[in-house]
Amino acid sequence: MAPNPRAPRRTLADRVRRRARQGVHTAVHNAWGWVQRHGEITPQTPGRRRFAYLGEGACIGFPVGAVYGEPWISIGDHTLVGTHVTISAGFVPGLDLGPDVIVRIGGSCSIGRGTHIVGHQSIEIGDDVFTGPNVYITDQNHTYGDLETPIGRQWPENNPVVIGDGCWIGTGAIILPGTRLGRNVAVAGGAVVRGEFPDHAVIGGVPAKILRSHGEGGWQPPLRTAGPVMSLDELAALSVDGIGGLQILQDRLREEAG
Repeated sequence: MAPNPRAPRRTLADRVRRRARQGVHTAVHNAWGWVQRHGEITPQTPGRRRFAYLGEGACIGFPVGAVYGEPWISIGDHTLVGTHVTISAGFVPGLDLGPDVIVRIGGSCSIGRGTHIVGHQSIEIGDDVFTGPNVYITDQNHTYGDLETPIGRQWPENNPVVIGDGCWIGTGAIILPGTRLGRNVAVAGGAVVRGEFPDHAVIGGVPAKILRSHGEGGWQPPLRTAGPVMSLDELAALSVDGIGGLQILQDRLREEAG
């Protein structure tokens, strides 16, 4: 059977197309990385001038969410705000909201991707607060007392929110008006939080309640007293073994969980 003279040409054409796709892929990702780096809002970019304060080392990732009311928003030193995060003060841009800062985020915080912080009266977030993605924090809610008026058209009510230093807020948690979290409070993912909670508490649920707290007698209910799954030396040794080491660690954790 005679050889097909078109086969080498098809092979060469396939190779060229594959190389072209790889080149386009690399170019697109490099370009998007460049856009993200140059779209960030930092103290070195013109966007910082709109804020009441944007601290040294702070960064708002790009693409941003809906960010407006900047003159009433303060973001502390070395705080990192993820991409697609909404931070707003007031109903719409351009309103005069008075002399006081409305949304204040402390220093060395990390605000997870897709989070919404919506302030109208006062939201105070302390230092070293970390949130997972898609957290919602607001100090305003609609009322529903008028039975004849659609809820969305009733006049809203404001109630300040305070989140203490060192808190961790899990993915998808909702912090409602009037919430006051003490220092180092852990909020479980998906919790709906309203009310006051003391320092060193673990809260979760809908509505959120205290699951564990620390007092004079230590943690109640007590923390698990079982020893670590492996020593630090063992963990360090596994870290150089790549996927195999991770598989061993996963197996150990599964055994520990019973």
